[in-house]
Amino acid sequence: MEDDDDSDDEQTLQGRKSLLKNHNSTVSQNDTESATVKNKQRVLLVSSRGITYRYRHLMQDIHNLLPHSKKDAKLDSKAHLEDLNEIAELNNCNNCLYFEVRKHQDMYLWMSKTPNGPSAKFMVRNVHTMDELNMTGNCLKGSRPVLSFDGAFDGEAHLQLLKEMFTQTFGTPRTSRKIKPFIDHVMSFSVVDNKIWIRNFQIIEDSLADKEVERDKPISLVEIGPRFVLEIMRIFDGSFGGSTLYENSEFVTPNNYRRQLKGQSAIKHHKRQNDKAQRDIKIKENQIEKDPLSDVFH
Repeated sequence: MEDDDDSDDEQTLQGRKSLLKNHNSTVSQNDTESATVKNKQRVLLVSSRGITYRYRHLMQDIHNLLPHSKKDAKLDSKAHLEDLNEIAELNNCNNCLYFEVRKHQDMYLWMSKTPNGPSAKFMVRNVHTMDELNMTGNCLKGSRPVLSFDGAFDGEAHLQLLKEMFTQTFGTPRTSRKIKPFIDHVMSFSVVDNKIWIRNFQIIEDSLADKEVERDKPISLVEIGPRFVLEIMRIFDGSFGGSTLYENSEFVTPNNYRRQLKGQSAIKHHKRQNDKAQRDIKIKENQIEKDPLSDVFH
């Protein structure tokens, strides 16, 4: 009987050990699965035909700032933007920045999460590239940026959506192949006058021997560039199209703006012409009559 009891105890111990092993193996598998989850964000940069040198340099500056980005050839057709979803899939990209230039002077920026959306269309204004600014700031090529958002992004729903899209597009993942293990610049996103102002700054830390003094020393920022302003036009629920989630009612198209300027100049021209005609009439009405005695002494 004692031998039977000992064998039963050994079987129960072995069963408990096997259960513990299975539990530990499942826990280790879950840990490895959670550890292997990677932030795979890749951005495709595409421009349209007719892009000017200024916008081409801006596109190159953004490509240099985003080590997880890829450039592709220019898109010939501006009517079939849904083709960009296939191009992004061929390049293994899940984000797309499309620089659409019209009339060789107006640039629109499409920011999309391919292939299912959402997507946003902006009007790009006040573009200043790195070569044009000649700022004293500098950062390592391939370093990861710190994204700084204005508090206004947490207020309205469409700004919250844009904040998430900017984070996934401009935030460099740790698993990117071309990154450097440094964080030495800040990308600032600010909302002023219903427009998004984007700036890029270098983080400067003074290297001092005393760490306590260095801890109290404030960190300074020096602008690097580029700088540009994005005016929101529309936000769509799909990639490069779909139903409208948000529309900026205050947006004025460049054609209407130029038409208003021409109208104002035409009004000024008509006013000058009317003033000239009134002046001519006044001169004719107020002419001095010839004195009949003016030739007596000649």
